[in-house]
Amino acid sequence: MGREIELKFDVADPDEMRARLDAAGARFISKAFEVNRIFDSRKRKLQKKGCGLRVRTSRFQDDRRADARLTFKGPRAPGEFKSREELELSVADAETLIAILQRLGYQQVVHYEKRRETWTLGDCEVVLDELPRLGWWLEIEASTEQAVTSVRERLNLAATPPADKTYVAMAAKHGDHDADGCAKLVFDS
Repeated sequence: MGREIELKFDVADPDEMRARLDAAGARFISKAFEVNRIFDSRKRKLQKKGCGLRVRTSRFQDDRRADARLTFKGPRAPGEFKSREELELSVADAETLIAILQRLGYQQVVHYEKRRETWTLGDCEVVLDELPRLGWWLEIEASTEQAVTSVRERLNLAATPPADKTYVAMAAKHGDHDADGCAKLVFDS
């Protein structure tokens, strides 16, 4: 079983953050466009337990490959770090998976898009995300708090308080709600 341990930071200047990543010796991995669909029961049973069920599709800019993943996230542990169980698997057909979830009684409750740049630094994955209307964000994720703290310091973010918000919560608050109640936060075409 996997565990997600991360910190997220609001980024005012993405170019300056890219320069920090370069100066710290980070290795650029990829750019992708993501569509994230969050599912729950009509009574929001997962949300009430602090859990999440996501179908993410990614289209990678450099090699034009696509990826789809199903992710379950457990309740968040208390503390500064966002730490929670994360179970994830690749799927060959996201649309069929979505149809299966709907047949099982789940409905899409949040839909948000994101442009993501992925880097590695030390033992961490570092991502620079752009979300519609919400700007730029940096996430540092690793298997230990110590690894995340080390990269936080290398990026001169030790004095910067991490954001407590999740993308799902921000998209639910700032997205446009459709007739079915799904909050959608998408880029203008």
